[in-house]
Amino acid sequence: MATTSPAMNEDSERWDRHSVVVIAVVAAAALVFHLIFNRGYGYFRDELYYLACGQHLDWGYVDQPPLIAVVARVSRALLGDSLGAIRFFPALAAAMKVALTGLIAREFGGKVWAVTLACAASLSALVYLGGDNLLTMNAFEPLFWMGCAWMVARIANGGSPRLWLWFGALAGLGLENKHSMAFFGAALVIGLLLTPMRRHFAERWIWLGALIALLIALPNAIWEIRHHWATWELLNNVAHSNKNVVLGPVEFLKQQGLIMNPASLPLWIAGLLWLLMARAGQRYRALGFAYLAVLVELIVLHGKHYYVAPAYPMLFAAGGVAAETLRSASLRWLKPALVVAMIALASVLAPTVVPILSPQKTIAYMKAIHFQPPRTERGHTAALPQVLADQFGWEEMVRDVARVYNRLPPEDRARAAIFGQNYGEAAAIDFFGPKYGLPPALSGHQNYFLWGPREYTGEVVVVIDEGADDEREQFASVEDMGPVNISEYAMPWERRRHIYVCRGLKVPMSELWPRVKMWL
Repeated sequence: MATTSPAMNEDSERWDRHSVVVIAVVAAAALVFHLIFNRGYGYFRDELYYLACGQHLDWGYVDQPPLIAVVARVSRALLGDSLGAIRFFPALAAAMKVALTGLIAREFGGKVWAVTLACAASLSALVYLGGDNLLTMNAFEPLFWMGCAWMVARIANGGSPRLWLWFGALAGLGLENKHSMAFFGAALVIGLLLTPMRRHFAERWIWLGALIALLIALPNAIWEIRHHWATWELLNNVAHSNKNVVLGPVEFLKQQGLIMNPASLPLWIAGLLWLLMARAGQRYRALGFAYLAVLVELIVLHGKHYYVAPAYPMLFAAGGVAAETLRSASLRWLKPALVVAMIALASVLAPTVVPILSPQKTIAYMKAIHFQPPRTERGHTAALPQVLADQFGWEEMVRDVARVYNRLPPEDRARAAIFGQNYGEAAAIDFFGPKYGLPPALSGHQNYFLWGPREYTGEVVVVIDEGADDEREQFASVEDMGPVNISEYAMPWERRRHIYVCRGLKVPMSELWPRVKMWL
């Protein structure tokens, strides 16, 4: 019988301790980075909307499941309303993602270099740097995808089949965070069916895990049924619009390398090949097939380029293990060189997605390095990338609306509603409005439509809009109170808004309201 010497055990424990230290240090670096730079500009459009949803807790919303609204509500209750407060949990998620990447590398059999490479790649991915700096579903999405991948790797290594129960819990919570979890779940099923791990479908634990996922996701499914599959209607509207940039397969693949950090491309390509072809990666092959499956799914469905981003930590982990096997003296330099290259390039590109520099300097910097993050929506023509531009102008807009609203005669002000054309405008009114004496806003956009017109009759409505053609058809009188005066760095269509005071709605509000619906 083979035995392990005390010296070998001691060496293994030493490597394990070093790996834990690396994971802790790099995860802490991710946390500190975001805590420093997550309050540079202002509130992001979607953040304001999620905060509004948090004030209307429900089991679903037109454009997302309920978890992000719960996170927004809890964050405000525990930490307050400041930028740093609402972005603390995303910063924590960034650190957890780095740690989870390292844990997957260890599960694949990697030691300190594998963990170092994997964690450095996760830390320096451009799409993570931008996404984890904001309160969005995208900050938490990789935790659920990769939590499931980690469970698959542990089971492949001989872990208890009961781990499928944890897999189901993570998958269910992932569905309550973002419906794209279903794409990764389907991809994992394909991966399992294509490998010897298909044997688990003959056992009860994987089915119990699926039942747990279903039960966790069921309240949102019931909400969708009660609201006539609102999210499907929204997605169908988007698919038939000209809103998003649609990429062909080649361009989609090219942008994967760009958004994940071009310097990490050799690492995750090596990781994918290791999962699909290497003998040491054979037991984890289901994860390699799952990546390919979700990639194909999103290319075929014309998904945005960053929709695949949550799957990359497992490729970073596999790539780290593959690189660690390079033991030739002439190739040992590649591992530290790759770490340096990933961190260095991330440092160069980070100001294009994170508010590190002033907006003026960011624009000049992007011109100097000849780089701008790829667009995902056709309408985005701002000088700054959308992830930065959408952090400007909101409180200025609310101040201008308050100026108009507070000049109304008292009898008009008492019955006046405020209407925004999109959830950013309406949510900004709801967030900043109370300190300016404004009532909650109305809108027909996304879930604001479901929240309805409340008690307003339409006798007096302050409307934010680019033009007043619609309003002149709907109201007896329309007065243009002038343009909003907001930052030059805000999104272009927000800078073109005017504020109108509209009086005398020509039809009952109950008749008008279905016409204002805009799910896009």
